[in-house]
Amino acid sequence: MGSVDEARKVFDKMLERDAVAWTAMITGYTSRNNEYSAWFMFIEMLREGVEANAFTVSGVLKACKGMKCYSCGALVHGFAIKRCLVGSIYVDNSLMDVYATCSSTMDEASMVFKDINPKNGVSWTTLITGYTHRGDGFGALDAFRQMLSEEAELNAFTLSIAIKACALTGTSEHGKQLHAAIVKHGLDSNLPVMNSVIDMYSWCQSLCEASQCFSEMPQKDIITWNTLIAGYKRVDSSRCLSIFVSMESQGFTPTSFTFSSVIAACADLAFRACGQQLHSKILRRGLDRNMALGNALIDMYAKCGIIDDSRKLFEAMPSRDIVSWTSMMIAYGVHGYGKEAVELYDQMINSCIRPDRVVCMAVLSACSHAGLVNEGLRYFNSMLTEYNIIPDQEIYGCVVDLLGRAGKVDDAYELIKSMPEDPGDCVWGALLGSSKAHKLADLGKLAAEFMLDSRPDMARTYLMLSNLYASEGEWREFARMRKLMKGLGGRKEPGCSWIELKNDVYSFVVGDKVGPQMERVYGVLNGMILHMKETGYGPDFDDKLEDKNS
Repeated sequence: MGSVDEARKVFDKMLERDAVAWTAMITGYTSRNNEYSAWFMFIEMLREGVEANAFTVSGVLKACKGMKCYSCGALVHGFAIKRCLVGSIYVDNSLMDVYATCSSTMDEASMVFKDINPKNGVSWTTLITGYTHRGDGFGALDAFRQMLSEEAELNAFTLSIAIKACALTGTSEHGKQLHAAIVKHGLDSNLPVMNSVIDMYSWCQSLCEASQCFSEMPQKDIITWNTLIAGYKRVDSSRCLSIFVSMESQGFTPTSFTFSSVIAACADLAFRACGQQLHSKILRRGLDRNMALGNALIDMYAKCGIIDDSRKLFEAMPSRDIVSWTSMMIAYGVHGYGKEAVELYDQMINSCIRPDRVVCMAVLSACSHAGLVNEGLRYFNSMLTEYNIIPDQEIYGCVVDLLGRAGKVDDAYELIKSMPEDPGDCVWGALLGSSKAHKLADLGKLAAEFMLDSRPDMARTYLMLSNLYASEGEWREFARMRKLMKGLGGRKEPGCSWIELKNDVYSFVVGDKVGPQMERVYGVLNGMILHMKETGYGPDFDDKLEDKNS
């Protein structure tokens, strides 16, 4: 690898420097991700009166892309038009890339693309990539179809981007068609392409197809394994962990990305011992300074109930990003440490880190669970006045829940009426829950009716509304709600919980009578129920979906 600093020393000693020398320095800086030096080199070149060529302009446009500077790209575009350099395939492709990356829409990139004649594979790939990186899978696939209709030559990179676009659509139908085209063109042995196919099937939750592709691949690399592990983490954390074990048994070394996925799987399953073993492996491999892994470990220990270890990890991190602060705040919130979450939020603000929407939801939720109404309202107001964060439905839902839990249900309803947009299910659901908890039937009925207008298939809403009618003695309406609920086939999936004890995991399902030591389990459970009754606690059976006659 060459040294750009050494090249600069040679460049500065040259008595005469032509466009080739200047272009070499510009592209050298750009290739080392030193885009600002490349830009200033271009400015200096123009000041010295050296005539730039198409390769110079292409190089400086790549620097504009790296700086994500739309205005610089537009200036170079104007310069290229003035110097009659537009029309060069190198300039046109680079222009399209800048606009696709830096512009707010794909309009300008599409205009440049339209005028390119003839187009090459880079032109098509740049257009498809532009749509894909914006999350517009359908726009990317339309461009890909146009590419096929004009019989442009396919390559592995273009196919990989098009497959990613299929994943963005959320359905595997387009991906299956593209997979068939890959097989037809003999690219099913191309490792990057097939890794993209597995990723597409994973994002579309077609894990059977993803596993089949994986098993049929004659060659696999760490990206292949990581892709399948990440895919299963989203839908089946247990399977994710078993794939990880298989990967290690076949001699592959986990990367930080691998560990992020499997730690998240342990967090989902609350597998403390497994998470601790993974933490040890991270330490042995010297990855403990990786910020993303630190954030994942904070979340894992919190979900396993070891909040002290989460805090120790957080305090030991050499640097923190907004995800670190958010993870710790959420950890405090779910464990009922609202005061600590609030103090952490204030500490984050004092560290000059600007909160985002997720941080605001985390601190509002923590305030809600801890009953810190005044603090929560103060943070809600600061979102608007200090940080220009426009509250969305979820944030309004948090504030309604905050007020409702504290018994300020009327204030919650007034907030809902002041919302600039129609309240959604999460907002009305928070009001319904609060109304039920505080036995305010009228507001509860109102919230339930609004929820059923938008989502008439929600069995739980019918259940809560029927219970409100029962509490008011309106048995006719109670019976009507139950009838409607039964018409939905509203049988809830049995609740399930599990605990980890001495490296073994024991699961418990509602109504289960079979299992190891189940007789002793029910004996302890009956003892707890008796103790609760003696202390004056009366169980609430309102949330039971099926009554005895169903």
